[in-house]
Amino acid sequence: MSLTNYVLIVLGALALFAFWLYNSLVRAKTRVEEAWSHIDVQLNRRADLIPNLIETVKGYAKHEKGIFENVTKARSALLGAKTVKESEEADNMLTGALKTIFAVAENYPNLKASDNFKELQDELADTENKIAYARQFYNGNVRDFNILIKSFPNVLLASVLGFKAAEFFEVNQETRKKPEVKF
Repeated sequence: MSLTNYVLIVLGALALFAFWLYNSLVRAKTRVEEAWSHIDVQLNRRADLIPNLIETVKGYAKHEKGIFENVTKARSALLGAKTVKESEEADNMLTGALKTIFAVAENYPNLKASDNFKELQDELADTENKIAYARQFYNGNVRDFNILIKSFPNVLLASVLGFKAAEFFEVNQETRKKPEVKF
């Protein structure tokens, strides 16, 4: 076999590797995008529940106007978010605002006993569980994608092919704190 044949075989193998790598990256990036759409659906579902929750609580807690304004602002920010980072920040803001509403509800026994409020609370809890699962699924896909593009020899071609690391969807530690409500 001549040197030309060896060179052609090596170039063919490199071309096949490049095609395989590109297709693997496209597949992994598509999984990340699909996982993000699951989060987006659940965040929108939660945002759609918020107006009903606010109206229910408003009937009992008429003097809590500032809380309702904060929830409305957070909901608007979530619906207007364009990137993972913006969605993450808006989600954290909304989570904090919702915690405050539920803390306020603790001070209104009739509200807590209301069937409508209980139903909304259950629906929201179900949605929160779905968001948590979707976030976990998304972050797992981001992890796999980022490992794929950062591993050798993929790292040599991934950036040339236009692939960049994806952002994880993280929960802000501030939203995990119990809200303080003072009257």
